[in-house]
Amino acid sequence: MTYLLVLTVGLIAGTISGIVGFGSSIMLMPVLVLAFGPREAVPIMAIAAIMANLSRVAVWWREVDWRVVGAYALTGIPAAALGARTLLVLPPRIVEAVLAVFFIAMIPLRRWLAVRNFRLKLWHFAVVGAVIGFLTGIVVSTGPVNTPFFLAYGLVKGAFLGTEAMASLVVYVSKSLVFRSYGALPLAAIAQGLIIGCSLTAGSFIAKRFVLSLEPEKFRLLMDALLLASGLTMLWTALR
Repeated sequence: MTYLLVLTVGLIAGTISGIVGFGSSIMLMPVLVLAFGPREAVPIMAIAAIMANLSRVAVWWREVDWRVVGAYALTGIPAAALGARTLLVLPPRIVEAVLAVFFIAMIPLRRWLAVRNFRLKLWHFAVVGAVIGFLTGIVVSTGPVNTPFFLAYGLVKGAFLGTEAMASLVVYVSKSLVFRSYGALPLAAIAQGLIIGCSLTAGSFIAKRFVLSLEPEKFRLLMDALLLASGLTMLWTALR
């Protein structure tokens, strides 16, 4: 019954995150904590997140912007490893509260940049990768943080989902390798993460038909709504 509950939530989370590019960790993490405990939930979610991002890459493979991924990964991989090592000495709630405010603030900022036709350059993603990679090593999910930057580069729908997923995938792998090297990623957690990741993967393929039917502007509005929801949720979690 425990796995049935987790897999059901995983399928729903996988479908929603397959449409918007993030959210699976935010939706699934509370269920994992209840089912397996807080200590076990973090490494399990790390493996499941790798599968979720890998499935989105598979769905949108032809639309991935590999130059953006390369610039992001160049600094994101070492930064994620450093962040994972910092995890035990930095209070995660402080980071979550700062991220929550950032999520909400990025909504008007994205619109302001769009009105002025501002577009990120390729080199900007080396800076973005370093900052977000480090934060990903510390907290469970930073998926919404990527959103405004990839949108500001001009990526939408499949191109946004595939490119963001591939960029996130490399930092999650880096984070998981650090966990494994410190003994924080036992084989049992890997197996559980793979099982749960299958439901997230199925959700990504279900989501494709919905993404194809969305107009670009509606997709951006959906991103704004979810950034607001994610920011308020994370702020509530950090302050309670």
